[in-house]
Amino acid sequence: MATINTGRVIQGGLLAGLVINVICWVNNSLIIGQRLMVAQQHGHFLQQPRFPFMPVWLVLMFLAGIGLVWLYAAVRPRLGPGPGTALKVGIVVGLFMGVPDNVANAAWGLSGGYLPTMWMIEHVVGCALGTLVGAWFYREAA
Repeated sequence: MATINTGRVIQGGLLAGLVINVICWVNNSLIIGQRLMVAQQHGHFLQQPRFPFMPVWLVLMFLAGIGLVWLYAAVRPRLGPGPGTALKVGIVVGLFMGVPDNVANAAWGLSGGYLPTMWMIEHVVGCALGTLVGAWFYREAA
């Protein structure tokens, strides 16, 4: 059994994190940005974060990308290399990342169901596409 190529995991993971961050930006700025601002104006969300959110979020999504590519590399011997395995890993992790908190937010939050639903979709799509890109870059150690 081949060992995981850590260098390629990190490099592919950074690419995956970039994809995830771009999808997050597109969703939160271009797709739901106006609704999010209205929700903030109505007091459903803070207008300013309690801590420097963007740098923390960016780092967390890059770490998520590295984790996704590591998971892809770990399951690759069992499920086989390729885009199908990458999409399976990305979709499963995206569901784990996006569904529980956003279901709770939709049930208990003041913003309604639209924003949490869009954030769930963002996580699934971001993780799936991020893993696909990171897996494309990944190669087993020689």
